Amino acid sequence: MEKDHNQPNKPFYENTGAPRKRKRKRIQRSGKPELIRRSDHLPEPPKQKEEPIRLNRFIARAGVCSRRDADDLIANGEIKVNGDVITEMGVKILPGTDKVEYKGEILEPQKFVYVLLNKPKNMITTMQDPMGRRIVLDAIFKATKERVYPVGRLDRNTTGLILLTNDGEMTSKMTHPNQLIKKIYQARLDKPLTKEHMDMMLEGLDLEDGIVRVDKIDYVFDRPKNFIGLEISSGKNRAVKRMFEHLGYFVMSLDRVTFGPLTKKGLPRGKWRKLDDREVGWLKML
Repeated sequence: MEKDHNQPNKPFYENTGAPRKRKRKRIQRSGKPELIRRSDHLPEPPKQKEEPIRLNRFIARAGVCSRRDADDLIANGEIKVNGDVITEMGVKILPGTDKVEYKGEILEPQKFVYVLLNKPKNMITTMQDPMGRRIVLDAIFKATKERVYPVGRLDRNTTGLILLTNDGEMTSKMTHPNQLIKKIYQARLDKPLTKEHMDMMLEGLDLEDGIVRVDKIDYVFDRPKNFIGLEISSGKNRAVKRMFEHLGYFVMSLDRVTFGPLTKKGLPRGKWRKLDDREVGWLKML
């Protein structure tokens, strides 16, 4: 059934402009008031059983070297597991149970850090910039001493949520082309978006790198019709801007409001926070 874009009901996406001041909710536990956590909107993720991993992967996670170089250490007899020298490739160990030694020291997996940033404008999503422009690492330098990397990219003038972490395995999974992570954006266009073009974006547009479609799209509630809210799962580079440009619109501003289960509620522009265990658990379940 064709969607009626003139219906009076609220669209799935509401205006996310200037944040309103809200009273912080409190709950009572053991007679003492306690603030509700940011992730209380998420249910507890299923507990994942610790499984054996390859020895070279464990060595890499400990920050010693890459997996390929770890294979060389194993082949040269430089690694011990539970006191025994291991030279066989493909051996699996159970982290937290088996003791892995290198040069007489017990190896521990590197502590993973997950930092969520509400990126402002004029900031580059790279590890360094030869032109000396601000990069996302400049905004979170106080968050951690670990070297973290952005998960995916946002254009220089695109604002909103971006995740930074040193968990390479999670980064690889979340940025894989087959991993369809839902994201919600608010776009401000140079002119009102027509209903016909909305339907075309829902059906899919044939861009230079294939068909791209949005999952949901509507006008932002109580704003002019050049303010658009949309949900998309595509991992293609600059997918949202390219879809609008393909239809003849110029994107004046673009803001990523959600990234998977993560939202920017309570996170002002240019600020960051670390994810809690519940949020990390849900990211690992994606």
